[in-house]
Amino acid sequence: MLKFDQVLHAHLGSLKEAITGWSETVTKLEKAKEKAETGLQGKADKADWKGENAGVTQAFVRKTAKEFGDALTEASSIRNILRDAETEFQAAKTELERLVAEAPGKGMRINDAGDVTHLIRPDSRSKDYDGPKPEVADFDAMKAAIKAAIARADDADDVASRALRTLVGGDKNNFSGTNYDSLKTASKAQDAEDAHAAYELYKKGDEATPEEIDKLNALFKANQKDPYFAEKFALEVGPKGSMEYWADMGDPSDGSRLGVDHRDKLKELQTNWSMTLATATHSTSPEMEQWKADVIKAGTEPIQTRGTSPYGFQVMSNLMRVGDYDDKFLKDYGNGLVATERKMTHDGRLPADRAWQQMGGMPSHLNWQGGGIGKDPMIGFMEALGHNPKASTDFFSSDIDLTPENGKDDKKLDPFDYFSKDRKWPDELNDKGDLSKEPGYNALGHALESATTGHPYDAEAEGLKDVRTKENAEVMQKVVERYGSDPKFMHQQPGIDDSLSKMGAAYIDEFNRSLEQENQTSMQEMPNSPFGARPNANGEPRFGKEFEDSLLFNRGDAVNFLGTVSQSEIGHAQLSAAQSIYTTSVMDEVAPKPGSGPARELDLTDVKTTLRIGAETHSIFDQSRMGQIDQQYEIDSEEHKKAVGRTTEWVKFGVGAAAAGGVVALTGGAAGVLVPLAAETVGGAVTTFIGMEADDMAEKYSEDKILKRKSDDLKDEALDTGKANALMPGQAYARTPGWSQDDANFLEEDLTKYVKDSRGHVRDDSLPDPYNEKKDGKVT
Repeated sequence: MLKFDQVLHAHLGSLKEAITGWSETVTKLEKAKEKAETGLQGKADKADWKGENAGVTQAFVRKTAKEFGDALTEASSIRNILRDAETEFQAAKTELERLVAEAPGKGMRINDAGDVTHLIRPDSRSKDYDGPKPEVADFDAMKAAIKAAIARADDADDVASRALRTLVGGDKNNFSGTNYDSLKTASKAQDAEDAHAAYELYKKGDEATPEEIDKLNALFKANQKDPYFAEKFALEVGPKGSMEYWADMGDPSDGSRLGVDHRDKLKELQTNWSMTLATATHSTSPEMEQWKADVIKAGTEPIQTRGTSPYGFQVMSNLMRVGDYDDKFLKDYGNGLVATERKMTHDGRLPADRAWQQMGGMPSHLNWQGGGIGKDPMIGFMEALGHNPKASTDFFSSDIDLTPENGKDDKKLDPFDYFSKDRKWPDELNDKGDLSKEPGYNALGHALESATTGHPYDAEAEGLKDVRTKENAEVMQKVVERYGSDPKFMHQQPGIDDSLSKMGAAYIDEFNRSLEQENQTSMQEMPNSPFGARPNANGEPRFGKEFEDSLLFNRGDAVNFLGTVSQSEIGHAQLSAAQSIYTTSVMDEVAPKPGSGPARELDLTDVKTTLRIGAETHSIFDQSRMGQIDQQYEIDSEEHKKAVGRTTEWVKFGVGAAAAGGVVALTGGAAGVLVPLAAETVGGAVTTFIGMEADDMAEKYSEDKILKRKSDDLKDEALDTGKANALMPGQAYARTPGWSQDDANFLEEDLTKYVKDSRGHVRDDSLPDPYNEKKDGKVT
C-alpha cells in the first residue's frame, strides 16, 4: 500500500519521459512493422522456395516478420499502461495537494504521515478566537478524501506493475504480443486470469493441499470486491458448482484432513467465497441473471457427496453469511427458501428441523464461522439480510407467496410473524459447544437490526450516519409491539437481547418523545416538546408527514419494550448509555448556550423537561434490571450479588464513543451501537460527557467486597449509583466551557436536585413482569 507522502511528493517527471520515449518507439516500430510485412515477408511469400528453404527459411522469415508486429503491440501496450498510470498518479497527487492546501482554512492540519489534526487545539485557542472550528464530521470527511486519493494511486500502481511484468514475460527470445489499450483493459485481463486460476484450484476440491487453499484465499482477497473477477469466477464454477464444492468440503466421511487440521483456513475460505459470490450477484448480465435463478432452483435439490446429501438451500445459505448480496436476489431467494420450508413442514405442522434432516449419512459441516455446523439454512439467510438493510427492510415488510406456481389461491405468509413468533427455530451448537437456539435468534436479531437502523448490523462505527427511513421505522414498530407485548419473546429467544438493545438505542429519540406523553395510549406528541421530530437531511420529517406531530409508539408500548429489553444485562447497559448521550445532546440543542447570561435568570424549562424524561427512563431501566436479577438468582447468592454489582458499569459503553453526522456510535462495549443525536454536529455538553472518565463514575466493587454484603444493601447502593450516573447529562452541561464558576456551580446544584426529585417521583408505570423460567418454561 502506498503511503501518503509517497503519493503527495511523487516525482512523475521520469514517468512522463518514459511515456515520451515509448511513444517514439511505437512510431519507429510502426514503420519497421510495415517494412517487415511488405518487404521481408512480402518477398518471402512471392519467392519460389525449394528444398529445405521451403520448410525452414520461409517459416523463419515469417516468424521474424511477425515479431515486428508483436514488438509493436508490446511497445504500444507499455506506452498505454504508463500513460494511464501517470494520469491516475497525477490525479491522486493533485487531490492530496488540494486537500493539504485547503485544510488550514477549515481549521485542520495534515502532517507528512497523512494524519489530520486541529490547526489550533481547542484548549489552546484564545478567548477571542473566531477562526474555523472543525467538527468530528469534518475530520472524517478529510480522512475519507485522503484515503480515497491514496487508494486510487495504489490501485493504478498494482495494475500497472502486474501488467508490465506480464508484458515483459518469461520468454527472452520472443515478444509477448499481449495487447493492452488501457489500464482498465489490463485490469480486466488480470481479473480473468485470476478467476481462471481460482477455478483451477476449485477443481481440486477437498484434495487440495493447505498451501493450495492459501493460494485460493489469496486470489479471493486480492479481488475481494472486483465485480469482473467475481462474475467470471461465479460463471466458470457454475451455480451448482459452488454448492457441490462446499458440500464436499463439509463431508466428514471422505477422509479429508482439511476440516480437522485446518479449520481456520476453511473459515477464511467461507468468508472469501461468500464475499465473492455476493459481489457477483450485483451483475445484471443475462448470464448472471440465469445463474441467480438456477441457484434458487437448485435450493430444493439434494447436493450429493460421498457421504452426505444436504439440500442446495442449506449449502448456499452458508455461503451467504458474509458480504452484501443483491437486493432482488435476496428477496427471491428468501421467498423460495421459506416456501420450500413450509411445504416440507406441511405448513408448519412439523418442526422446522424436520425439513432439513439429511436422508442418511453423516451431517454436513457447512459452516466454519462458529455458531453451529450450518444445518438450518435460515441462519445463513438471516445473516445475509443483516448485511443488506434494504433487502432486510423489504423482506420484513412484505408478504411471501407460498404457492407462486398457483395463481388462483392467495396463500400468503408474514415473514416477521413467522420468524419472530411462529417458527420453532432448531437447536444448533453454539460457540460454547452446547445445543441451543442461540445461533438462530442471534442471526434473526442481526437481520432485524439492519431492517430497523438502515445499516449492516456489523457496520464499522467510523462514518456512520442516521439513515433511518419511514420503512425502517415501520419495521421497528413491529419489533416494539412484538417484544414489548410479553417478556417471554425476548427471554425464550436467547441471543436476541443484544440486537433488541441496539435497536432500542437507535430509536432512543423516538422513545423519549413517547415517554413525555403522560397518556398511555395516545399517539399525539406533547406540544412544544424538546424531543420534537427531527428532520432528515432534506429538512423533511424523518418518517414522513404523518409522524411530524404523531408518535411512532405510544407511552405504554415504549415502557413495555424498554422495560423488557433492560431486564437483560446487555440491554440495561446499552440502553442506559444511549439514553445518557441522547439526553445530553438534546440539552446541547435546546438549553441556553453557555455564557448566554446569568444562570439564575435563564429559562431552564426545556432543560428540566429533558432531564426529567431522562431520569424517568433510567429508572425504568434500573427497576426492570433489578427485578429480573431478583427473579433469576437467589437473594444473597454469589450470582445475585455479582449481577447487582455490574448494573452500574454501563457508563463504560460511552467511553471512546465515535461522534459524527448526528449520531454517536458506542464503542466501549459491543461496537457500533448507534445513538441518534438531537443535532447534526456535536456540541459542548456531548463532548464533555464523552470525555468524562468512566472509572470515576462507575461503582467499583471488588469480589470480596460484594460477597461480604447483603443483596438488599447492594441493591440500594447500586440504585443510588444509578441515580448518580443519570445526573451526568446535567453535570456535562454545567461543566461545558463558557460558564463562569458561579454559574456552573448553580446549574450543577439546581439540576442535580431536579433530577433526583424526578427520579424519585416516577409516574406509576406498570413495568413488565420479570421473566419466570419456572412458570414459562426453561430457556434453551
